[in-house]
Amino acid sequence: MSPAQRPNMPEPPPSPSSSSIFALSYLKLQFFARVRRFLQTKRAQKSNKTRTKAMVNKEEQATITTVDRQSSDIDDDSVVLQRSVKRLHFGSWEEKEMAALEIKKLAREDAKMRNLMAELGVIPALVGMVASEVAGRQRVAVNALIELANGTYKNKALMVEAGIFSKLPKSMDVLEEPTRQEFAELILSLSSLANHTQFPLASSEVLPFLIGILESCSSYETKESCLGTLYNLSAVLDNAGPLLSNGAVQTLLRVISEKEFSEKALATLGHLVVTLMGKKAMENSSLVPESLIEIMTWEDKPKCQELSAYILMILAHQSSALRDKMLKSGIVPVLLEVALLGSPLAQKRALKLLQWFKDERQTRMGPHSGPQTARIAIGSPVNNREPQEGKKLMKDLVKQSLHKNMELITQRANATSGDSSKFKSLVISTSSKSLPC
Repeated sequence: MSPAQRPNMPEPPPSPSSSSIFALSYLKLQFFARVRRFLQTKRAQKSNKTRTKAMVNKEEQATITTVDRQSSDIDDDSVVLQRSVKRLHFGSWEEKEMAALEIKKLAREDAKMRNLMAELGVIPALVGMVASEVAGRQRVAVNALIELANGTYKNKALMVEAGIFSKLPKSMDVLEEPTRQEFAELILSLSSLANHTQFPLASSEVLPFLIGILESCSSYETKESCLGTLYNLSAVLDNAGPLLSNGAVQTLLRVISEKEFSEKALATLGHLVVTLMGKKAMENSSLVPESLIEIMTWEDKPKCQELSAYILMILAHQSSALRDKMLKSGIVPVLLEVALLGSPLAQKRALKLLQWFKDERQTRMGPHSGPQTARIAIGSPVNNREPQEGKKLMKDLVKQSLHKNMELITQRANATSGDSSKFKSLVISTSSKSLPC
């Protein structure tokens, strides 16, 4: 049979041997791939565990190092404190100075350390060093006491009990400006005790020292500290006598002319003027009332205007001689200006003073509201017509003085607001509506 005549016969299937070999190879490949993935996963987990363990060990080591360092710092501070206390009590003068420097550093860094040092008795030893005639030794002791007094009532009380005020230098000439400033800062810190206790802060030693520094120094910080101390002392009425006997009023009246210190000085005078002795001292001063009237013109210092008006009210109350002196010094135009342009409180006080000055014979005030007349007994009730009479008197006074002082008030209003036309229209409108023709 020829090939062309042969019928189409099916191809024989592959031999079983070749198929089984292929399947086996495929299974082995899948198995090894799985084994490889498993090993890679285990290796990665092991690597992560190793890295995590290393990080944990590193953090633990850092914590241990920090604790060790803190412990070391505590140990170092303890060693320094022990050494400083020993030197301060038993060492030479040079060792005492080094100990004071170390105590200053430790006290500045830790509040608990300040209390511990006080219990170890360093304060009386440092107070004793303040009396030294060696400037450097004196300064390191004062600086250490400043740090020890910071925020601790107990330490301040211990310094006063140790006699710090009796150790102050007797002469200002021996002190340099930085030393004066440090003494003033220390006394200011101690003066906070005046509001709580009966410590002898207004003693004969401290007040001449403070006033001497205030009159002789040129440093802003030193003057600010001295004025702060006098303010704290004047808040206690029992201290008024020593303050007045040491010339505090006259010194403060000179200081109020300096704008940067005027507010604190006026506030201190406000404490003193309510006492009989304080009022008398101000009445007898050649600087009163001119210096206080001048302050009333300070438009950029509203608080000073308010304090000055308050003091003038106290001085003018039941004192016809001083009221006459104020009128001769030209107080009325100044009060008019404050009544128009001042702060609400300054306006109220200026209006009250103007009410008194209009006509003393016709003004009838209560026992605590102004000048008294013979027809009204002390303690009598206030007349119901007083508010209306006061307003009428005020209107008449404004009418009489407005034109005379218009130019001056307008100039000062321009300096304050820069709107002259608005101010003029306001004044004209007010005068035309409020004043009788």
